Amino acid sequence: MAVSGRKVPDFQGSLSKGSAEDFDHRCEPCLAIGQQIEAHGFCVDCQEYLCKNCFGYHQRTKASKHHQLVNKDNMDKHAVIKESDECTEKCHVHKKEVIKFFCPKHEVLGCNDCMVLNHRACDIDYIPDKCASIGDSLEFREVLRELDQKVNEADHIIKQASNREKELDSCYDKLLKEIKMFRKEINDRLDQLQKKIQTDADKKKSTDKQTVNKVLEMCTKLSSDIKQLRSRLQDYKASQQKGQLYITMKQAKSKLKSEEIKEADRSLEKTNMQYTFEQNQDLKNMLSRQDAFGKLSISSILVTSNIRKPFDKLTRKENINIKTKSDRNECWITGCVVLSSNKLVAADNNNDKLKVVDIKNKDVIEEITLSSGPWDIAVMPQGHIAVTMPVKKEIRIMTTAGKLSTVRKFPAKGKCRGIAYHEGHLYVVCSDPKCVYVTDTQCNVQNAIKLDDKIFYTPDYLLLRKDLRHIFISDWGNDIVVSITLQGDISAEYKNKHFKCPRGMMILDDGSLLVCCSKSKSNSSICRISGDLKQCHTMIDDLSYPYSVCHNRDAHEVYVGCDDDQMVVFSSK
Repeated sequence: MAVSGRKVPDFQGSLSKGSAEDFDHRCEPCLAIGQQIEAHGFCVDCQEYLCKNCFGYHQRTKASKHHQLVNKDNMDKHAVIKESDECTEKCHVHKKEVIKFFCPKHEVLGCNDCMVLNHRACDIDYIPDKCASIGDSLEFREVLRELDQKVNEADHIIKQASNREKELDSCYDKLLKEIKMFRKEINDRLDQLQKKIQTDADKKKSTDKQTVNKVLEMCTKLSSDIKQLRSRLQDYKASQQKGQLYITMKQAKSKLKSEEIKEADRSLEKTNMQYTFEQNQDLKNMLSRQDAFGKLSISSILVTSNIRKPFDKLTRKENINIKTKSDRNECWITGCVVLSSNKLVAADNNNDKLKVVDIKNKDVIEEITLSSGPWDIAVMPQGHIAVTMPVKKEIRIMTTAGKLSTVRKFPAKGKCRGIAYHEGHLYVVCSDPKCVYVTDTQCNVQNAIKLDDKIFYTPDYLLLRKDLRHIFISDWGNDIVVSITLQGDISAEYKNKHFKCPRGMMILDDGSLLVCCSKSKSNSSICRISGDLKQCHTMIDDLSYPYSVCHNRDAHEVYVGCDDDQMVVFSSK
């Protein structure tokens, strides 16, 4: 309901009903002074709508108290539609003047003073001459339409703002949950490390105490024996028992030659050390940094409606023949990555080649022969890729800007297979030894995560979870996909009698995995496993030994490299 005396813009009357300040008729005396108040009655004589206050005043004044007044329910029956070209709205600049002019050039309304002072040279519209039939004009209808459109736009923004407010709360709650979870992981890990140090200290203390107790026992007995010998010697001398004195004296000399005291002293000396705690300087230095625990990362992607939803199905689209004239063997695509919406790089292990594929024209546009078969590829910044070569136990950094070429190469710590890149570090899984090595881009090892021999048989490919708390590893020899922490602890695993030979993997936006399962030449598949490794379902069947998979988000396509001459293209729409 309108509040008495409240001023609102004049276009309120043209808005569609439903607003709190939308009403059929307004008090005309109040309208003359810029106030929009709902009419509660009508004067037949004056042909004016009146608000509650003006209605009462109309009944009291001498000039109008004999006029015919009707209430709200009956006022439309007596109203005569009248047209008026009279301008009543006051000028905002010259308060006593009435707005009567419009300058089309500057799109400005104003009074006579305004036009004289500021628009003397303009072609001015005199409103009373221009307002005839304005209510039936195209401009009036267009203004109404645009106002309605503007209201719809405002309502849409209101809805977006409401959703954004909920998303901000949700984002904040998720942030706190992640912080607490990370803190718990740190606390748990520190508890493990503290427990190990305490266990080592307990063992050392127990060993040293046993040594000290043996020394105490030995020296106590030795002291007692010596005191007895001394007492007997004195007794035999006093009693003139020379024979016993001789025997006891020889026994005493034999005792004096004993090394027992020296042995006890040497044993005790081994325990003569202080237990101190030597702080890890790297950890201490790290904790002294401002961002040691982490930092608040602001992403340009916030609204869930803008985040691409992970696809629920794959539709087979076409094949790309990647066999070239110089290939001596059937192609075996063990690794593939998308460089742009138009190009991908494939590792053809069987022909010792890297091949650049034009996705749009479905053609190999470049190839380079290496010294041995490449296995997996990771995309790096500045147009570089990292390639593993297990036979050579070598990692190559190559540029894709211009022609493919090697920037540098360095030996790996083992038979390197799967590889991934994240923020200046390469993560490489090796099968001999079974380990994940974390190196910088110069191949300096920063960390070595040992893999449990009881779980892993032939670790093959790896993926990094987006928050880098876990690493997913496929093991085709043990038919298993495992999630490990950066400390090497097993956090989850997926194993099923129907799940065979997992190979290459890719991670989706919801954290789930697409996994190539190379069961047999005629019965291989692409499976989707939930991020917690608890659920799995088959998305694509009847593939020929799929080994590698990558996703082109711009083209909504998934490419699968197989143990044949074809790369299979799937639509993810």
